[in-house]
Amino acid sequence: MRRVRAATCLAALLTALTACVAIPTDGPVTEGRADAGLDGDQDVVVVLAQGPEPGADPERIVEGFLLASDAEVTGEFEKTRQFLAADASTEWDPGAGTVVTSRFEVEQTGDAQVTVELTVSAKVDADGRYLETPSDAVETLRYELVQNARGEWRIAYAPDVLVVTARRFVQQFRPAYLYFLTPDEKLLVPEVRWFRDRNVPTAAVRALLAGPSPWLQDAVVTAVPPGTELKPAAVALEGKVAEMTLEPAAAVQDADRGLLLAQLRATLERLGVDKLVVRAGGAPLGGAATALAAPDPGELELLVDGQALRLVGGSAVPVDGVGAVVGSRPHSAARTADGGVRVALADASTLVAVPVGDAEQRTLLTGPALAAPSADRYAWVWTARGDAAGRLDAVRLDGTAVEVTADWLVGRTVEAVRVSRDGTRVAVVSRGAEGATLEVAGVTRDERGVPLTLGAAVRAGASLTPTRSLVWVDDVTLGVLADGDAGPTPYLVPVAGSSTPLPAVADVVDIAADRGTRSLYVVTADGDVLRHEGGTWVAVPGVTDVLEVAGAAFPG
Repeated sequence: MRRVRAATCLAALLTALTACVAIPTDGPVTEGRADAGLDGDQDVVVVLAQGPEPGADPERIVEGFLLASDAEVTGEFEKTRQFLAADASTEWDPGAGTVVTSRFEVEQTGDAQVTVELTVSAKVDADGRYLETPSDAVETLRYELVQNARGEWRIAYAPDVLVVTARRFVQQFRPAYLYFLTPDEKLLVPEVRWFRDRNVPTAAVRALLAGPSPWLQDAVVTAVPPGTELKPAAVALEGKVAEMTLEPAAAVQDADRGLLLAQLRATLERLGVDKLVVRAGGAPLGGAATALAAPDPGELELLVDGQALRLVGGSAVPVDGVGAVVGSRPHSAARTADGGVRVALADASTLVAVPVGDAEQRTLLTGPALAAPSADRYAWVWTARGDAAGRLDAVRLDGTAVEVTADWLVGRTVEAVRVSRDGTRVAVVSRGAEGATLEVAGVTRDERGVPLTLGAAVRAGASLTPTRSLVWVDDVTLGVLADGDAGPTPYLVPVAGSSTPLPAVADVVDIAADRGTRSLYVVTADGDVLRHEGGTWVAVPGVTDVLEVAGAAFPG
């Protein structure tokens, strides 16, 4: 007989949890946790795990095991291991991976076997890499049980995975930003990992020392010498001061200490650390962290009847020195932060250099159904032809063009492409037999910054059906319009995190962003431009009377 043991929504699931655990009414008084972690306070419902009930059947043993492990996410799983047989208690490894679930069903499928079917919303691997799953993702776990000498059922085999509810994940896991370097060592590049809230600074530093994930490793560099380890194996925290010792001492002392300290400082600052003390062996690591620049902030521009406009005093005025794009349907303008590169699509199949100063409009690339262009910090303009060629196209204003290949794009049609502001990653919406997907991959370049290939891709926003409109909202978050029952809807999509819908906008056709949600804009089919403000969309003054806006964009 199948019994549903977890609720279909988080509120009901919490009720199920509190029904299976208990608040102790006797025993010693212990000190509780007064803070919610270095990165901010949160309202947390404290749920205490309870061990196995006498005489519980195999289903209830597995249920209790799952509920106890969910309640002991940040502990040592002392109650959870009571559900395991002696050997399994030492062999079970909850750190091998995490499954985030909104619902699970428990069924006894044999005399000593129980099967758990999970509705999965995300997975996190042993190194903290988060992967959102499709909305219909289901996973099956099987547990083997035995009876002990007292006739009580215990789990003899449990998969090496920690199953947590979505609510518990939000409460008890923390994001850590690991900072690496662009190949020219001018900018920091973040990669987000998720760790149980035990000693996140230690977990983050260990992950930073181990290096970037495989998908990113060929796109960035690091000042951390190979083989560097924490010795002792933890970051010591005293208030907001973090101390650590790195080994081998000679290699660490010989490294570019300024860049190494910059990576460590940036990684730990996001976790609330104000001061960093680093030693190489027994000696302090001398020098100061190198000051690294941030990409220049941009300014919103609109493309109206082929003319680039900017907002001044509540009015849309032409951008000085920039001429109008001539074509049957000018749209999808893109530029670098300094304005040295300006391009647009003159029509669906023609990428042109926008006339600036005395320079005339020039055709840079032609092809069927070109994707909206994206200009990177190396002055390369990215697009793709809609012919399922398994590649992206990059071109410069002098006409130099390269094809950037990726095995995972073969047989797929690229519909949108956007390069991150640091130039190390590219986000791609492509369509294949299974529909439209959004992936992010690292960009491998030569020493001159010429893009060569894309690395393996990681999927983002797996629960969504993305459209052609795509932007980087910040260094680790994408903005995308995704198909829904009421038409396209704006979403925030972390490269490593859960997608979040923004308020719906009727007839939305485009999205733009520069630095965070305060710089997030959308354009409607009627030519209205709206800014995200206070959790809603507000009309931009001076634009409502401009008809046929063919795009809004920041540099990138």
